[in-house]
Amino acid sequence: MIHVNVRGIIVRENNNQKEIVVQLRKRVGEPECFELPGGRIEEYESITEALRREILEETGLYVTTIQNEKDQIVKKSDVSLFEVQCIKPYAAYQTLFGPVDSFGLYFLCIAEGDFLEIGDDTEKAHWATISEIQDYIKFNKFSDIDRPAIIMYLNELKL
Repeated sequence: MIHVNVRGIIVRENNNQKEIVVQLRKRVGEPECFELPGGRIEEYESITEALRREILEETGLYVTTIQNEKDQIVKKSDVSLFEVQCIKPYAAYQTLFGPVDSFGLYFLCIAEGDFLEIGDDTEKAHWATISEIQDYIKFNKFSDIDRPAIIMYLNELKL
């Protein structure tokens, strides 16, 4: 079975610095690491609903903006029972080998609210500076799943 996920790269400017929301993943039997908020899409849940729900459950933040959401197309079929959502993600990932077969979409987001002390298998959600995130990557403290997407984002910042 393949798991289908959505994940948010939640960004803000603070004191002339970009910051991104990260959280500490806490699952029994797995090493702790920082990651981006997100998770599995439930059956027939829209991509954007799943993204908002997962971010709220894990961090307590309310997503106010999802990049490309205004350009999405949701279409009900005129001849069958299908309804389809089509939206452009920031990036996509697929595990090519590992303990879990998964595919996911990343979206650039803006969110507001107060962080939960403990979320859904997560804690210590916080705004991290780019320099902190670079340290998490350098010292292997960032999720294997999210590392390529966050590196892609940092590369686009041309640091």
